Amino acid sequence: MTSAASSTDAMAASARPIILVTGADLADEAVKTLDGYALVYAGARPTEQDLLALVRQHDPVALIVRYGRISAAVIDAARSLRVISKHGSGIDTIDSAAAAARGIAVKAAAGANAAAVAEHAIALLLACAKSIVPLDARMHAGHWDKATHKSIELAGRTLGLVGLGAIGRRVATVAHALDMRVIGHDPYAGNLPPWIEPVDLPQLWAEADAISLHCPLTDANRGLISAATLAQCRDGLLLVNTARGGLVNEEDLLAAVRSGKVACAGLDSFQQEPPPVPHPFHGQPGLLLSPHVGGVTRDAYVKMGVGAARNVLQVLQAA
Repeated sequence: MTSAASSTDAMAASARPIILVTGADLADEAVKTLDGYALVYAGARPTEQDLLALVRQHDPVALIVRYGRISAAVIDAARSLRVISKHGSGIDTIDSAAAAARGIAVKAAAGANAAAVAEHAIALLLACAKSIVPLDARMHAGHWDKATHKSIELAGRTLGLVGLGAIGRRVATVAHALDMRVIGHDPYAGNLPPWIEPVDLPQLWAEADAISLHCPLTDANRGLISAATLAQCRDGLLLVNTARGGLVNEEDLLAAVRSGKVACAGLDSFQQEPPPVPHPFHGQPGLLLSPHVGGVTRDAYVKMGVGAARNVLQVLQAA
């Protein structure tokens, strides 16, 4: 546990209801929104034992979840807990069933980081198509590959989107502006713009030249990108994942990259975060990796913090 956990004055904490933030900080705008509550910070990478100790010590009325898993044990140990608010959109790190069993609300700051993640997805897609990273490395090594290199032109090609929420729709808008055909699968999406063609997953696998994942992780779709699904895809596929690492079977993806079935994959999330070192992905050509920072911009940091804070207040002030 880091020293950030002790940053709240003990006397103030005892006088005001406590909100535990499972991170080292919160945007100033979010802190101001929570005026009247004492904030306790769990540090940058809290373990389950850290969180158990903190909830037992401080008995928070709310959790704002930035990092770490909120297990049933943590939820059960927080006697006064009324709301768990995600600093972002994905709630798969929260045991929602355990929260529901105690009548504890689980909220997400939906859409707060949509622009940031969509931009990162497009950046990874373009980097894959244009070989930005390997060409940069070659240039720094003194090479000039103009006569031998051929990039991929996205105009006229088909982008398949799995998930058509706020992020997926933003990606679709940019892809449409790039003259790509956009197909998408989301059984819960309605009122789609005319440039998104809804399809089932088999059609998406078969027709997409590039696939970008924008769906939550569930038990039903864990390992969605696997040897079986990749076998249905076109050769030379471009794959982008800025959603959840568990959507991709990493061993199967690695085999597909090595065989050329997948020409390039841009990954911002992983089955284990941070991934173990060394990892089979390290040094593998055809893989562009970033440390789950798609939603990490200054603007998104503020919007996610304020959104999470407002969700806390909505529940706490409802009584």
